[in-house]
Amino acid sequence: MRTCVIFNPTARGNKARHFRQHLGDMAGDCAFKATAAAGDARRLARESVAENFDLIVAAGGDGTVNEVLNGLGDAPDGFEKARLGVLPLGTVNVFARELKIPLRLKSAWEILRRGHELKMDLPRVEFSANGKTERRYFVQLAGAGLDARAIELVSWQLKKKAGPLAYVVAGLQALAERQSKISIRANGKLIEGELALIGNGKFYGGSIAIFPKADLRDGLLDVCVLPRVNLAALLRCAPKFLASKKLPEKLVRRVSAEKFELTSENPVAFELDGEWVGHLPATFSVERQKLRVAVP
Repeated sequence: MRTCVIFNPTARGNKARHFRQHLGDMAGDCAFKATAAAGDARRLARESVAENFDLIVAAGGDGTVNEVLNGLGDAPDGFEKARLGVLPLGTVNVFARELKIPLRLKSAWEILRRGHELKMDLPRVEFSANGKTERRYFVQLAGAGLDARAIELVSWQLKKKAGPLAYVVAGLQALAERQSKISIRANGKLIEGELALIGNGKFYGGSIAIFPKADLRDGLLDVCVLPRVNLAALLRCAPKFLASKKLPEKLVRRVSAEKFELTSENPVAFELDGEWVGHLPATFSVERQKLRVAVP
């Protein structure tokens, strides 16, 4: 099995340093491609498919995974030709947690070497940017409204120093702004709210099971909508959330669908796998069991 690992050589943190220290031990088994700027992982993944690598590994966080995933999608028959692998080196690593991939480098590397495969659903979104229709894939989650706006506001210098705390600070900034109404059209129904969270898997933001009934292989995306997003609404959610890391069901609306559209009368940001992408409107859909992933 020909393996290529795509990684950021300037990434900070203990996991990234540990990874670089062990590059020599791993080099005999695979090729390594280092990124130099945003977007490089996507380009390198596309090139790796053309070079006939069977397993293309994203060594980084959820943003790196998303770039590598879209690189596979850029290559002709990329999802048929290559599998996606994950070495979790990022701040949160939601997708790795969903797949039960250990956060310890050595254990995660052993999983990749064993070569077990899962065929999971492949979500995608279509939207307009600069007058053109764009298509992007994601593996784990998406969101429109407060969470995407918070990502847009994140101070990357603070993220390097404080990790997840940077998202808390940005979230408070976003919460202070006026929230716009989002319309979700799915299964012939209309749901409205100020925050729409979209899950392919169960977890959001780490080990928080926002989508308890989600399944990576059922051909559906799960949408969780909060009708209001303000300090009062968050305080009502807090007791249940702090006790069980779940949202109180009476305060949210849910729908599962193969395809749905998100729109808003005002500019509303959306994100994919924790990375800001653009603004609504956007159409979400899913291809059943299209993505091949290396798993425990």
